[in-house]
Amino acid sequence: MFLRSHLRDGGRVPASVQPYFFLSYAHTPRFGPGGPDPDMWVERLYRDLCNHIMALTSLPAGAEVGFMDREIRSGEGWSERLGSALATCRVFVPLFSPRYFASEMCGKEWFAFAQRAIQLGAASNEKTEAIVPALWVPVPLSQLPVPAERLQFNHNTFGERYVTDGLYGLIKLRGYAEQYEHAVYELARRIVGVAETVRLKPVRPLDYRVVPSAFGPAGGRPGGGPTARTLHVTVAAASRHDLPEGRSPEYYGESALEWNPYHPASQRPVAYVAEELVKNLNYQTTMASFDDEAGHFDSKQPPTRPEILIVDRWAVEDEHRRQRLASFDQEHRPWINVVVPWNRYDHQSRAKEDELAHRLEETLPVKMSQGRAACRAAANGVASVETLGQILPQVVEAAAQQFLRHAQAYPPAGHTPTERRRLVGPMGMGDPPAAPFPPTAHRRPPDAGGPTDDSTDTDRGDTDDSQS
Repeated sequence: MFLRSHLRDGGRVPASVQPYFFLSYAHTPRFGPGGPDPDMWVERLYRDLCNHIMALTSLPAGAEVGFMDREIRSGEGWSERLGSALATCRVFVPLFSPRYFASEMCGKEWFAFAQRAIQLGAASNEKTEAIVPALWVPVPLSQLPVPAERLQFNHNTFGERYVTDGLYGLIKLRGYAEQYEHAVYELARRIVGVAETVRLKPVRPLDYRVVPSAFGPAGGRPGGGPTARTLHVTVAAASRHDLPEGRSPEYYGESALEWNPYHPASQRPVAYVAEELVKNLNYQTTMASFDDEAGHFDSKQPPTRPEILIVDRWAVEDEHRRQRLASFDQEHRPWINVVVPWNRYDHQSRAKEDELAHRLEETLPVKMSQGRAACRAAANGVASVETLGQILPQVVEAAAQQFLRHAQAYPPAGHTPTERRRLVGPMGMGDPPAAPFPPTAHRRPPDAGGPTDDSTDTDRGDTDDSQS
């Protein structure tokens, strides 16, 4: 409770209550009643890491060296203390094993921590990585989800036997005590090195109810490994060479993919921030400019992937682009959701906010009002990188569900058609509750056309993380 209230009040969390590292692992069930606790070996590793880190650093006595959740987690058991530790720890240490990547809770922990590194990377425009993986049980590369596969990490420096048997093998098998000590010491050194190099700022704990798993749906591959999915990101924006008259070029680059609406708070174009966020949901991504793809859409063909269209409201100032967006809106493609980044600290944009928002609503009336509350909120203005990180996962999974409903099915030969099984929630998880969005600043009047009931509310309000 202290960490949560301290962050909420805008205070600085004392270093003495920030865990140096977070040990993330999949609980192993006991075999038979009254049997030994299999997680005691993880606890031994945790204690050994804490001792090494205390020796390698100048952490004061009583400092919270690490965090390890010793309780078996369930949907309702993702405690405030767990969330606060993920929001404040300096390094995330996942213990790789087949069971780990089949765990929804472990995927949620990974996702919550990785969001912090993505935000820091956007602010600095430098690759930021504060995840130090450890092999508890070796996992084939083919079974790694996208977020784990992307980690640039050399396990060989921890020893040959560690690579073949993992820490579990070294700790359990007789004769490997020396190899175990070497691997744990090197792991502690790596944790310290990352913690001293990458300075992640504490953030407000995420709400578990809207935290997805970074590993996607379980059981998508033979053996229970996670399935990598594909998503396409399209950006409808100008380049600095074809801006509307008087528009400042400081937010634009050589192409639409270099549009950076959150400048100067963010140094990274929004397309690449979105790409990082999407990859953190176990997706492979492709990206393109809307101008390059205009005319290539065909609603009569089944979709091949879910898609996200990122739109600059200033794009409607170009009449030719506005007409192409309007034509796109008339095609029935519910597997494509719209996201509209909007920087309220951009004085030019703020001065023309009502005019540009109204023109975009007239241009994309279907897309601006379709889907869940999160989709409509994303289409009506996302005010910061932090808010984009909160809302984009819900928009992506809504697009993915629409893709599954409309994609062409290929049943095996001799298959008797049955009612299509319905996935619940984000690609197989439970349908998430609506995100706690703040009250919207503007409301479409009832006579403005389009749905006005609660289920298809078309409010236009800049969703701001400072109020959520």
